[in-house]
Amino acid sequence: MAIRSDWTLEIMLEQARDACDDSDARDSIVDALTHMNSGKSGRRGGRHLVELMQAALDLAERTEDESVVQRLRDGIDYAEGRKFKRDMEDRYPLFRDKRSDLNLSFLGTMLQTTVEYSRKICEEFLQEHPSATGDEVVNHLRSLELDIPFMDAPAERPGRYRLVRGRAESAAWITAVLADRIDVEDVDEAARKIVTNPAALAALAADEGGEVLIQAMELKRRHSGLTNLRAVIEDPDSSEHDIHRALRDQLWIFGGRFVGEARHRRLVPGDELDIPLLRPDGTLCVVELKRANERVVKRHRGAWVATADVHAGVSQALNYLCALDENRNEVVAEFAIDARRANAIVLIGHPQFQPDVPEATVNEALRIQNAHLTRVEVLTYKELLDAAERSLLLDDQTLKRNSTTSPSTIT
Repeated sequence: MAIRSDWTLEIMLEQARDACDDSDARDSIVDALTHMNSGKSGRRGGRHLVELMQAALDLAERTEDESVVQRLRDGIDYAEGRKFKRDMEDRYPLFRDKRSDLNLSFLGTMLQTTVEYSRKICEEFLQEHPSATGDEVVNHLRSLELDIPFMDAPAERPGRYRLVRGRAESAAWITAVLADRIDVEDVDEAARKIVTNPAALAALAADEGGEVLIQAMELKRRHSGLTNLRAVIEDPDSSEHDIHRALRDQLWIFGGRFVGEARHRRLVPGDELDIPLLRPDGTLCVVELKRANERVVKRHRGAWVATADVHAGVSQALNYLCALDENRNEVVAEFAIDARRANAIVLIGHPQFQPDVPEATVNEALRIQNAHLTRVEVLTYKELLDAAERSLLLDDQTLKRNSTTSPSTIT
């Protein structure tokens, strides 16, 4: 998802900064503004901008300054595309001198076009059903309204758009199949893609439950994501941020013990978690990311032991866990997350960046390290990738068995 960063957002943040009385929250807003204006050309956005705004929001919420809190909340929604620019201009005095004339002209044109289109639809319906009642005309328009989100632009007709009747009903069925039978991160978007693709829709219709086709879609997505993640991890120049970005949409890689990532990464004052994973019961697992090109073992008195970088990562994770334990009641009350006795995973290193040490030796040294830890586990990125690869292999074999009994054709 692209993060929007423009003049409207900058003005909103400037207004929040000027209205903020708390110095810490104001400094966090300044950090977000500084990030926006640090690009070589244009305003800089990205996920980091949202994280900076979220940090400012967390601080502002403690001051109970509702005007600042509301601006920051709306700013985050606007940056992530959940609010429209015109809504922001209406709610806040951003461009008050030009807003009225421009918006009235735009809305007038849109309303005229909409009314004209609706009139033509009603006329066509009444020509086909001359005895139709008013309720039947309204229901016809309502069904058309439901199909509008699934409009597409056919490649064979450049500049034209196609609205196919009945897509909304098909999408509702597909959404139910997606939601009930397999985990898909964005169910609505997946349904929209299927319902606007005739070949995919035909294959899904041929499969009584839609299960095989949908499993194939999800496996294809996971294979692609794992390939991309492996490339990032095996790149010696990749930073922790690069790895985090590649992992963001691939949380399945941590196994079926987790249901997703917590929305907030700053759960306690002063600490921002890399990846806060949630179990089905609402308990927490902290994933701490380190660089993949770090050396993880060294020779010490005739034995292989973990390096200082590994110990530093473990200590950082333990500090997070300690803070979460101490603030358990506040975290439960504010975020509905049980942080008491949470555990942590430290991801660091890859055997390819330590070619002078056999991979088995690296793994054995870390197993010895982990045997003496109770709440923190250290893994190399290769161990994580290999486990995900084995999981996908089993899923592929299951899919092949299922596809032999399904009438659908998976390509």
